Amino acid sequence: MSPDPYRQLQAAIAGELRQLRRDLETLAETLVCDPHFAGSYLDQLQAFDLLGQFAEESAGVLERLADGADADAAVAGVRVGVVQARLSAAIASVKAA
Repeated sequence: MSPDPYRQLQAAIAGELRQLRRDLETLAETLVCDPHFAGSYLDQLQAFDLLGQFAEESAGVLERLADGADADAAVAGVRVGVVQARLSAAIASVKAA
């Protein structure tokens, strides 16, 4: 079996998503340092964490695909339920087509 030509791209995108998460965390930490902002926008600041989790889970899927996992196995490792459900639905729609 020949290597998947997209593995390097998948791994690179996973790295970009992980950098996105780190950048979101840095931005959130900066904003939390402002007591007025932090007190006024606590819900929005929590959204940064959620977005970071989504990025991390997506990066994990791409890494597992780059390592040769099939789509179902790659998505099975997702720990955030809503992300796993959306990705599983995407796989199911591709299989149904």
